[in-house]
Amino acid sequence: MIQHEYHLRLARPDEVGRLREIEDEAGERFNGLDIFDPSLSSSFSLDEMYRLAKLSQVWVACDSNDKPVGMIVASIRCGNGYIEELDVLPEHGRRGLGVRLLNRVCEWALENCCPAVDLSTFRDVPWNGPFYRKNGFRDLAMEEWTADMALIREIETKQGLLAEARVLMRRSL
Repeated sequence: MIQHEYHLRLARPDEVGRLREIEDEAGERFNGLDIFDPSLSSSFSLDEMYRLAKLSQVWVACDSNDKPVGMIVASIRCGNGYIEELDVLPEHGRRGLGVRLLNRVCEWALENCCPAVDLSTFRDVPWNGPFYRKNGFRDLAMEEWTADMALIREIETKQGLLAEARVLMRRSL
């Protein structure tokens, strides 16, 4: 097995095309799970990814050639950090890159005085809900939702993601 050394760094705005490739390839693992409508696009907006990269809110995990193989996109919503997207190429999976990216965003959120990090994900897909629970996140009851979480759920539903398969989660910092 080839041994890879990885490092994290901020994404460059000119890498958003590569980041879409990572998202698309990582997203193929969801095919056949019947938890979304494949005729609709739930891809993260390239314009928004570019904007957040310019604001230093997108980090990448890179291989030894400095080529991104994973990414995390974060924002601040209702005073908490928010994970917009987290993807790692499957062939680079199970090497701790997702955890490293996740922890980097938690550090960033603390640096920005956020008391918690929130996200929306698939409740039961092993590399989603269970992964986040293992890394300190807990499911939120509807009465714990921030003001924008109902809108997040509405947008996800319009993108074809099945609401009953989704969960909003939080990690207190």
